[in-house]
Amino acid sequence: MEKRGIFCKIATLGLTFTCKKSILEFEMKRVSKNWNRVRVSRGRFMKKEKNIYTIAKEAGVSPATVSRVMTKNARVSEEKRKKVEEIIQKYDYRPNALAQGLTNARTKIIGILAADMMNPFYAQLVDECVKEIGASGYVPMIFSSQSSYEMEEQYLQKMFDLRVDAIILMGGKSDQLVTDLEYVDLLDRITDTTPIITTGKIEGSLCYQVCIDEMASVDLAMEHLFSLGHRHIALIGGKNHIRSTYDKRMRYRMLLRKNGITYRERYVTDSDYNIEGGYQCMEKLFQENRTMPTAVIAINDFSAIGILRCIEEHHLSVPQDISLVSFDGTFLSDIVNPKLTSVCYDYASFGKMLAASAVKLLSGEGIPKIQQCVSRLIVRESTILQ
Repeated sequence: MEKRGIFCKIATLGLTFTCKKSILEFEMKRVSKNWNRVRVSRGRFMKKEKNIYTIAKEAGVSPATVSRVMTKNARVSEEKRKKVEEIIQKYDYRPNALAQGLTNARTKIIGILAADMMNPFYAQLVDECVKEIGASGYVPMIFSSQSSYEMEEQYLQKMFDLRVDAIILMGGKSDQLVTDLEYVDLLDRITDTTPIITTGKIEGSLCYQVCIDEMASVDLAMEHLFSLGHRHIALIGGKNHIRSTYDKRMRYRMLLRKNGITYRERYVTDSDYNIEGGYQCMEKLFQENRTMPTAVIAINDFSAIGILRCIEEHHLSVPQDISLVSFDGTFLSDIVNPKLTSVCYDYASFGKMLAASAVKLLSGEGIPKIQQCVSRLIVRESTILQ
């Protein structure tokens, strides 16, 4: 009887265990089934969510393009704009308020876009801007368009997409004599939210200008050469479609006329703004085998170095045979032999004015639409009495 009782208890425990195991398995299956339903339901819900990336994918454009369409602040082709707007309307897409807040926040970054960082004019000017930007509590972001108009527009767009607080634009398309209307449109869309300060003169744009007084610079060079007795003066280098060069040439011509000196068209020659360009222009004058100038004004220090090399190759010397004056007054003017007499720009003041203008605009202060930098003449070893 005792063994039978023990067996019954064991059998009862086994049944109880089996029942509990069955119930547990049933509950686990039920929970698992319900979880799968939740997961499927959540997946369906997630598929309905739209964001800037899914909108971009469906429209066949980049997320940056979708952003530009929504902010209406930068150039987008009409075809792409229409396609993106249709998809936004289709899904009644509205950007997340938190994401918008982050997008509209200040980055404390000021972008600098220079036409050619290999040119010491831009290199020195950028360096001075960087110092002032850092001292004002901002961080500089530097781009070089490498004298490419296409790259310039791409970098302007990139800085806008990165939400820099302000942009300082040096050279490039902003220097053109006749302003590209599409370029103006791009700049004006950016300036809706991001101030732009340029060293050029962009007609019809909302940009602020901090530029060199080109006419005063020519006055300094010409008056110096007149005082030394020179009357056969050439102005070498540069291109007429660049506003700064055009302004210099117009002033040069006017000063010759004012002083009763005949304007010789062959004394004004076009070239790139580099050493080879200066060399080729001077060589052209030698090859013409006509009256040579007694003094030459180079459009920049690079051109001056090419002119100097060409004169030496023709077994003449500066300044004994030909006096030489250069615009820019970069460090190059002080390291060549002979040292160049230069119309110099105060790079420290120039850079400070550019950066300070950006900072003032960001703090809500008003600044003049156009500001000009004063030049000065530094007489070194490349000019003497005629």
